[in-house]
Amino acid sequence: MTISKTQRGRAMAAMSLTAALALTATACGDDGSGSGKEGSGSGEITFWDNNGGPRTAIWTEIIKDFEKKYPDIKVKYVPIPIADVQSKYDTAIAGGGLPDVGGVGTAYLANIVSQEALEPVTDRIKESSLNGKLVEGMVDSVKVAGGRGDDLYSVPTSANNGALWYRTDLFKAANLPAPTTWDNFYAAADKLTDAKNNKFGYTIRGGAGSIAQALDAVYGQSGITDFWAGDKTTLNDPKNVAALEKYAALFKKTTPAADVNNDFTKMVAQWDTGTIGMLSHNLGSYQDHLKALGAEKFAGIPAPIGEGDTRVQVSNPVDGLGLFRAGDNKTAAWKFIEFAASHESNSKWNEAAGAIPANTEAAKDPWITKSEPTALAAKALTDGSTKIVQLPYYLPDWNNISKADNEPEFQKLLLGKVTAKEFLDKMAGELNTAQQEWKELGNG
Repeated sequence: MTISKTQRGRAMAAMSLTAALALTATACGDDGSGSGKEGSGSGEITFWDNNGGPRTAIWTEIIKDFEKKYPDIKVKYVPIPIADVQSKYDTAIAGGGLPDVGGVGTAYLANIVSQEALEPVTDRIKESSLNGKLVEGMVDSVKVAGGRGDDLYSVPTSANNGALWYRTDLFKAANLPAPTTWDNFYAAADKLTDAKNNKFGYTIRGGAGSIAQALDAVYGQSGITDFWAGDKTTLNDPKNVAALEKYAALFKKTTPAADVNNDFTKMVAQWDTGTIGMLSHNLGSYQDHLKALGAEKFAGIPAPIGEGDTRVQVSNPVDGLGLFRAGDNKTAAWKFIEFAASHESNSKWNEAAGAIPANTEAAKDPWITKSEPTALAAKALTDGSTKIVQLPYYLPDWNNISKADNEPEFQKLLLGKVTAKEFLDKMAGELNTAQQEWKELGNG
């Protein structure tokens, strides 16, 4: 019998968790298994920011506003780098030290929910000022990602969206149309490349976070709009294989060779300071581009349009705030979540991040129309022009499969060590197994 890396990882995690719980069984609230307490509603709470660094400044401002309104509550802010957040939660669930409140994205929500570490917040929302004030689509995404029916296990705060950033000055100089279609995208990538002079048409993400960007390009070109066909994924459909072959072939032809190791930080910095024509990244890098280039030298548009004038893109994670079950001051922690998701705070946070607000009142604020990339993304997601391929965030194994298990394989693909078909067949097999196991547990 062959045991996959995912299965081995799950088994090891289960054994580690069991051992840790046995050791800490007498420690009230140390790990994620305790029921915690409502508490007095005052005192100190701990908040883990799941994108510490890039979002530290805006969270510091919101925390200052919160402590001014609630002087009897102090918030201990802990910035967690986005690349480390899931492992930090897993370690804390197993060994103790979870926060009262933490940033939780739908990409790894199911993993935390399956370990019973989060408190359902459905009833708290109904009884709060947030009732009826959260974007329905984001609420639905959080429900699906949690995998527990209609229960919400985080309060949605924002949605991001992929954007194709392009240098309008370089496009104008080369007399190129905007890359609004995939044909225009590939033509521009080729024409803007002059490798001898360190000029490239595109920068491809080969390091951490590469899979989501690749899937966006794959489904965007193939036009396939469903991730599942029955119990099997469409990931390795021949149309997707052909699309990935074309996309991966850009590496070192119209992209820098260093891209094979670049995560979003290096990729964005490279684009902002160099002469690369296009960059695929989400709305979160808007402020970086604005500071580096000025508004007149770049623009951001949703994913290119494919055949039949249809835009297809994969779903983007919805970010949110989770209330941890083992916390001993849930009343104060909930006050912080409610404050952070309120109109003023949610608008302030999303404007700083360049993301789409989850608060319906914040989503109507004037700054959104002033930020053209955000306005275009919001329009694309709401006017019916975009077909969304819903990724299976609800699978507890999704994050491992789409990151640790296959990011190194994507690098092999770029380097020509595996084919597009081999890469997609491997990942599809792991996903089909994970889906089957999830259903065997009575889900779906």
